[in-house]
Amino acid sequence: MATQLEILLDKIKILENELVDELQKQEEEFSFEIRKRKVHFEENTIIKHKEYTKRLFNYIKDAPIKHILSTPFIWACIIPVVFLDITVSVCQWVCFPLYGIPKVKRQDYIVFDRQYLNYLNIVEKINCAYCSYVNGLIAYVQEIAGRTEQFWCPIKHARRIKTLHSRYQKFMNYGDAKTYRAEIGTVRHNFKDLE
Repeated sequence: MATQLEILLDKIKILENELVDELQKQEEEFSFEIRKRKVHFEENTIIKHKEYTKRLFNYIKDAPIKHILSTPFIWACIIPVVFLDITVSVCQWVCFPLYGIPKVKRQDYIVFDRQYLNYLNIVEKINCAYCSYVNGLIAYVQEIAGRTEQFWCPIKHARRIKTLHSRYQKFMNYGDAKTYRAEIGTVRHNFKDLE
């Protein structure tokens, strides 16, 4: 029998899926479709979008000085971010098959599609690619970490945490020593929902 916590987590997952479905409805509203992972706009929409493109010179001229001065600090993060990407990806490629953990697909988390927006200039498109990469990578890393935690330490926290990763509902209750010892082997390999 499912606990109240499991019921709530299942409801959250259902709501998250409904939210994603609702967000995807924008395809109809803004006249685009996705074919083979590429976004295709109707020709009329492309023409309208180009009317809203801010020319590069004006974009830079109108930028507040604080934005220009802070940009190098934002872009300097790319070095550790790429290192994190490589390290975590290699870790899962090596370890997950050894432990029987399903691998996380990068393409499900790191999505580049804003380059198809004709109302963005080249700087905006580069900035969007950066944000897509970093935020997608963080989600990708969180999923890898969640699966790793499920294998090595699937115990819920005693203290309240701000956000839950996708595997947390599979974890055992904090302080439940009997269940931990009895079910650790089962929980470590409970990835049926990912198949």
